[in-house]
Amino acid sequence: MEWMVVAVVLAAAAVGFVSGILAGMLGIGGAVVSTPAVRVLGASPLEAVGSTVPAVLPGALVGVWRYRKAGLIDWRVGWIAGVSGSVFAVAGALVASALPEPRWLMILTALLMAISGWVVARGNQPGGPTGEPAAPLPSPGADDPVVSHYDTTAVAGDPATTAAPALHPEPPLALLIGVGTTAGFVAGLLGLGGGIMLLPAFTALLGLPVRRAVATSLLAVAVFSIPSLITHALRGNIDWVLAIPLMVGVMPGARIGSRFTVSASDGTVRVVFGVVIGILAVVYGVTEAIGLRG
Repeated sequence: MEWMVVAVVLAAAAVGFVSGILAGMLGIGGAVVSTPAVRVLGASPLEAVGSTVPAVLPGALVGVWRYRKAGLIDWRVGWIAGVSGSVFAVAGALVASALPEPRWLMILTALLMAISGWVVARGNQPGGPTGEPAAPLPSPGADDPVVSHYDTTAVAGDPATTAAPALHPEPPLALLIGVGTTAGFVAGLLGLGGGIMLLPAFTALLGLPVRRAVATSLLAVAVFSIPSLITHALRGNIDWVLAIPLMVGVMPGARIGSRFTVSASDGTVRVVFGVVIGILAVVYGVTEAIGLRG
């Protein structure tokens, strides 16, 4: 029997590593992979929601550290969305605990994943949310300044460009709070990092270039994963035999994933996000729908 426990722990660590790669690469927290995976490892629907939450914070922090060095984080957007979503992450976790049929949460997660993948992969069309095509980001460096609000023409160390006016106005405070509270509630409800909501909102509503949206999403995810973690722990929704190896595996994975996004183009990140999330949504949704019928 002990060998079965060891096998589950090793499998959970491997799942954490893969989810960490996706978290760092796509700014989504990684639970879109770890939640269905721990279901396969024997967790109940509610344990699958709660047990993935402890791994969200370390994975997000590793990604934030890498993206900070690359100058890709919009700190204003990330902090406001993260802090405003914190209270609603608690509300979502409480609602999840009260639902009579937690398996419906898995169905909802699959639907949300499919929508998010389509929105991000579709990208900003000319004349869309930003009013003009997105400009490419400069090649990042460790000492690049954070150029606020999408003035992607700036070059590190060149006063003539770093002082250039922003291409877009700062997003309204009310819009940022609305995005943050919605994503926070979804994060607590579904045990996700919240990036599934944040990334399409940041790109489609705020007009952030996708790599900046990924980096900023991870900052917000790190902030509102904390109250969600505390709430699920107090409610007894976390199976720590699964949660601890997930946490161990997610950190090196997030480092690898964030390196990919820093060096990739916005278009590549969009395509990868759409394809990966789309495939996961189909597998996730079909599996849980079959289980629901049974």
